[in-house]
Amino acid sequence: MSAGEIKMNCAEVAPLLVFFACDEVGAEERGAIETHLAECAECRALLAEENALHESLCAIPQVADELDRTGMLLARCRSELAESLDEMAMPAEPEKWQPFGWVRRWMALRPGWSAAGLLAAGAILGVQLLQWLPTENSNIKGTAMKVSAAPALSDEQLAKMAVGSINFAPSVDSAPGTVQLQISAEQPVTLSGNLDDNDVRRVLTYVVRNSDRFDAGVRIDCLDALKARAHDGEIRAALLDAIGHDQNPAVRMKALEALREVAGEKDVREALLDRLNIDSNPGVRVEAVNLLVRSLEVESAPQVAMQVDSDMPMLAPVAPSAAPPSSDPSVRRIVRALEDLQHSDPNRYVRLRSAAALRQIGPSEVQ
Repeated sequence: MSAGEIKMNCAEVAPLLVFFACDEVGAEERGAIETHLAECAECRALLAEENALHESLCAIPQVADELDRTGMLLARCRSELAESLDEMAMPAEPEKWQPFGWVRRWMALRPGWSAAGLLAAGAILGVQLLQWLPTENSNIKGTAMKVSAAPALSDEQLAKMAVGSINFAPSVDSAPGTVQLQISAEQPVTLSGNLDDNDVRRVLTYVVRNSDRFDAGVRIDCLDALKARAHDGEIRAALLDAIGHDQNPAVRMKALEALREVAGEKDVREALLDRLNIDSNPGVRVEAVNLLVRSLEVESAPQVAMQVDSDMPMLAPVAPSAAPPSSDPSVRRIVRALEDLQHSDPNRYVRLRSAAALRQIGPSEVQ
């Protein structure tokens, strides 16, 4: 049955009017509600009240702007929810045949017997191996073996490698943290070092740039390790490539987070403005808005004023306007982009966040 053929009465339409006003209904429901509204004056009056209520709420300062000024937490939650819903909608993969599954099940149900059996098997194996090991009285001469450091990874090895796991330990000071990579290529390789190590950098940036070959969780771990060196041109180029080409919105969100400290750079601003126009995920668009506002805050670096709250025995910080009073063309581009989002973005939350960002920048820049 098409949307135009669905008939709804007042009892069914009334509870949906609040969602209709917030643009949170599906295409079929919207068509049925609009058909009913065209015939029912009473429901049209209820819808007018809902629209007036929302306009009043949008006109007053939003509490969320004070509790989460950047909007990062809500944007991330929305992105993770959308990703979870997409994963739930995907068909479940058929269970693979496991020839020794009954052994694992038996051992899981009988841990005591399993432990005893493993100990006995280890003892027997150890006794058998001792017979093959050379002793001090044996006439077998050992051959000296020269152990050298693993050679640098070639382009061919990078093209064939698979990353098993990434362990990243951030440093307490300004130095980069320690990264350990488990790589499966022609033979298993373990790389350990920091971002100053050329092989570690090449592997991390290669994974980020080739999103179609590696798991999303591995790409997010790589981005988490790379953000400590976002000021480096090569690493920043890989982060910008991730926000422009990675198909997973959670990975794009992580790349935006890694670019937070370099949001004022020209190439980063250009990439953020592009995301506002072409990214299909509202959470990513909101995060791009947050970083553009932050780029103006970093540029101006205002001193935070302090005022005394009469209801609380502590000082509350009050942040002034984010943008510096300048005629920088890039600042005007940001303001125009936010104004376009405020009026034309299909997502209500993106429109509200853009309006809040314009208030945060300040009236002098908006004009």
